[in-house]
Amino acid sequence: MSGAASTAIYEERAEALGRALPALLLDAERIASTLALGLHGRRRSGMGETFWQFRRFRDGDAPQAIDWRKSARSHRLYVRENEWEAAGTVWLWFNRSKTMAYRSHLARDTKAERALTLLLALAILLVRAGERIGALGLSSAARSDQYAVPRIGSELTVGGLTDDRSVTLPPDVELRRFCSVVLFSDFLEPIEQIGERLSRYASREARGHLVQVLDPAEETFPFAGRLQFRDVMGPGRLIVGRAETITEAYREKLAEHRQALQRMAQRFGWTFSVHHTDAAPATALLSLFAVLSGEIERTRAPRVARSAAGAR
Repeated sequence: MSGAASTAIYEERAEALGRALPALLLDAERIASTLALGLHGRRRSGMGETFWQFRRFRDGDAPQAIDWRKSARSHRLYVRENEWEAAGTVWLWFNRSKTMAYRSHLARDTKAERALTLLLALAILLVRAGERIGALGLSSAARSDQYAVPRIGSELTVGGLTDDRSVTLPPDVELRRFCSVVLFSDFLEPIEQIGERLSRYASREARGHLVQVLDPAEETFPFAGRLQFRDVMGPGRLIVGRAETITEAYREKLAEHRQALQRMAQRFGWTFSVHHTDAAPATALLSLFAVLSGEIERTRAPRVARSAAGAR
C-alpha cells in the first residue's frame, strides 16, 4: 500500500471519529466564535505576513495601509489586511519509530495507527475551530485552511507509517514563544533523554501535552511460560524461562517510569495522559480537546488585558 493510500485510510478514520463526536464539534464551534486574543489564532486581521482580505478604508486607518493598486481599480479606498498570526499555533507530532509498530492480540490497532488517528482527528477539530496547526519540525508554516490536515498527514507519514530511520524523540527544533505542542508516543525512552528534549520546548514557554499511547499488553504484561523478547530497535534479545515471574517487577518499573513522566510534565506546566489501544479513541480525543479548550479560555482574559495595557 502506498504512503498516500495509507494516509487516506487514517484520514478517513479520523473524519469518522470526528463525526461521531457531535458534542465535541459543538464545543469547537463555540470556541471559534468566542475566541478573541486567546491562546490559539482564530482567523482575524492583524500583525502577520499572510494576505487575508481587502476592506474599505475607515477613519483612523493609517494612509500607508491603503492598497493603491486595488483602490485604483475603483472609486473607493481599500486597505489590505493580513491575517493575524498568533504565537499560539498548535504543533503536532507522533513517534514513527519501530517501537510504535507493536500490536498484541488484545488490540485492533498498532500504537502508530492509533496515534496517527488521534492526531489527525485532533487536527480536524482544531481546523474546524479556526486554529492554526502544523507538523512539528516539518511544516514551513502552520495553516488553518482546508489543506492543513492532508498536508500534516502526508508530511508525518513520508516513507510509511513507521520508519527504521525515525528517532523516538520529537525533533530538536526552535519554537516560537507561547505556542502549543501535542506529542503522541509510547515515551519509553530514558527519562533523562525525554526531559532534555522537552526542556528546550519549555524554555520557549511552549505549552505541551503528552499522550502516552500503549498497547494493553505493555500495561499488564499478560505473558507466561518460556518466551523470547526481542528489541525492535536493535539486536538485543532476552529469553525468560517463566515470564509470569517477572510480571510484578515489570509493572512496578512501568509505574515508576510513568510517575517520572508525570512529574516532568508538571514541572514544565504541561499535561500528561495515557491512552491504551484497546480503549475507545473518542475518549482520549474528548479529554485532549477539552484540555486545549480550557487552556484557551484561561488565557483569553489575561492576554486581552495585557494587549489593552500595551495600547495605553
